[in-house]
Amino acid sequence: MRGVLFSATAGLALAALSAGCSPTYVYNPANYAKEHDPRLHEYVIGVGDQLRINVWRMGDLSSDALVRADGVITMPLIGDVRVAGSTPTQVRDELKKRLSEFVKDETAVITVAVTGINSYRFVVSGNVARAGIYASNYYVSVSEALALAGGPNQFASTDQILLIRMDRPGKFRQIPINYDDIASRERPEQDLVLKAGDTVFVP
Repeated sequence: MRGVLFSATAGLALAALSAGCSPTYVYNPANYAKEHDPRLHEYVIGVGDQLRINVWRMGDLSSDALVRADGVITMPLIGDVRVAGSTPTQVRDELKKRLSEFVKDETAVITVAVTGINSYRFVVSGNVARAGIYASNYYVSVSEALALAGGPNQFASTDQILLIRMDRPGKFRQIPINYDDIASRERPEQDLVLKAGDTVFVP
């Protein structure tokens, strides 16, 4: 199920606009093919996700865990483990390392499964019918995000849309999107798949 979560903090995701360049459209076709596509990479765990951790033949160490607001889960025996920003494989390796201090059975197999996706959220703001924070349990493209928001309104400059992406904490980048070219199928490569935390701004 996917829906919209309206919040007074939605505008905070656009803070980079006030500090960076004005929202003018500059076409650079080389950028789109290089952009990160989350569908081609292992899922990155985020706050609110539900995990199922199983330690084979050790039921007392297996558990379901909710990723808290601080990005941490609590595991039997080993306590708190930071998982937000890591993949299930990375979390599995960390748990194996931590558990090895207490469990000497080298045959113990640990699996980490994401059983509930709740951290995939993105913002659609500006001249759209329903601006807000949206959540989905599967990946969404720019055009799909705009459709969820009811589409651009009559005041929108659809050839000057910005995809605002955080490459690392405090470092934002503006990717120009021409929705007219996406709709006409002239440049479908601009219909990028959103990463969690992205903002689609329609001037």
